[in-house]
Amino acid sequence: MRVGLYPGSFDPFTNGHLDMLRASFRIVDRLVVAIGIHPAKAPLFTPQERAEMIEEVVAPIAKAAGVVLEIRTFNNLVTQFAAGVGATLLIRGLRDGTDLDYEMQMAGMNASIAPGLQTVFLPASPEDRHVTATLVRQVAQMGGDVSPFVPPSVVARLAKKLGPKA
Repeated sequence: MRVGLYPGSFDPFTNGHLDMLRASFRIVDRLVVAIGIHPAKAPLFTPQERAEMIEEVVAPIAKAAGVVLEIRTFNNLVTQFAAGVGATLLIRGLRDGTDLDYEMQMAGMNASIAPGLQTVFLPASPEDRHVTATLVRQVAQMGGDVSPFVPPSVVARLAKKLGPKA
């Protein structure tokens, strides 16, 4: 069984994340979506809310693809977490050259720490390359329309969380 790990903050879950998950389902049998918890960061959504967003959007797609989906949180090194869930593939999305430079450094470090964990880079679809959770949060917080960048259920959650200006 090929077990993949797709870590991120998912604050909020975007169409870019969905793009990566759909691509991941073609190469794994089981995928663990790992929501990173960083004490120094102040996320918009709680870990539970982020897990719910992912579950409601992604679970039906995973089921149709025949992939076992797990959504978990972690607050340790991604290599440690991967070992704990039995993942041998670390899924990382690439939007542009800046992502590649950063991700190559991370892949090298992770390979030194956990030689059995293979980083797999997946290119973002052209229509989602510009989408980041940070930009989505900023647009939503300033009252802009984020519907082109996130699933409809996430639009509703953002509106509920941010009130009338979202």
